[in-house]
Amino acid sequence: MRRYPTDLTDRQWEFVHPLLPDPPPGPAGRPPSHDKREILNAILYHVRAGGAWRMLPNDFPAWQTVYGYFRDWSNDGTLKALHDALREQVRVTEGRSAEPSAGIVDSQSVKGADTVPAASRGFDAGKRINGRKRHIVVDTIGLMLVVMVTAASIQDRDGGQSILERLHGALHSVRHIFADGG
Repeated sequence: MRRYPTDLTDRQWEFVHPLLPDPPPGPAGRPPSHDKREILNAILYHVRAGGAWRMLPNDFPAWQTVYGYFRDWSNDGTLKALHDALREQVRVTEGRSAEPSAGIVDSQSVKGADTVPAASRGFDAGKRINGRKRHIVVDTIGLMLVVMVTAASIQDRDGGQSILERLHGALHSVRHIFADGG
């Protein structure tokens, strides 16, 4: 039963379920009280809808529980592994190799909200934006390979060098990079 458009279908769940680690037992060895599918549905809802974790609808597990799983899965690499497996599946479905051989690098300056600390913001003089800059590398069908967020004051060439180093560490298969003049 899907309550939200972001809820996983049975077919999607069958694919991602094996990629999620079993949670540690609760106090006194009790089994976890929440289903991993419900936790992942809540994370997907939050990522798509945005907002504060505390504003998660009440029909999901408690926001503290969902955030705890999100934090743990982010820190232990589970979400990255899930993203990579899904990207590979899409590439194979599109008739391509699972590992990309080319990427497209670009950056975008974004105005910083009032809640963004001044220490992590900068001024992009070319675009006249005070905020952050996201540097991304996507494959040739637009699927995310790596992403990096910096202060907007970081020059594209410097951010580009850093993100390409991250790309090399994450995917050795990429041999060609397309970039604009920056």
